[in-house]
Amino acid sequence: MTDDRTLTSVGWITRDQDRLLVVRTKGRDAFYLPGGKIEPGETHEQALVREVHEELGLRLLPTTLEHVVTIEAPAHGRPGIHLRMHCFTGTAHGSPHAGREIAELAWIGIDEAERCAPAVQQVLDALSGL
Repeated sequence: MTDDRTLTSVGWITRDQDRLLVVRTKGRDAFYLPGGKIEPGETHEQALVREVHEELGLRLLPTTLEHVVTIEAPAHGRPGIHLRMHCFTGTAHGSPHAGREIAELAWIGIDEAERCAPAVQQVLDALSGL
């Protein structure tokens, strides 16, 4: 059960060797996983497909989505708010490019974790053991 102090979101994990694709939204100072909030009536998978298309111009294949981990962390830049992010892998078609509110794309490794929001830092930690 969630309350108004918990933000539930989805994130897409895609890697190139030991680096993770992350995005920085306009006006923010940290990197996040591509993804975002779940709209009313959407499943986690539907929200992820929509968000990745809006943010990166990619078409995620819903049948390839696989839940990897759920991260619990403080919501970056939102004091007193807790984030629960459901993270998935999946195949996408196209080349990523910054869309809508995205200011920057980057491939970040564990050695650059301090550039990321707390939830992404946890994802990097979890992936470094794989």
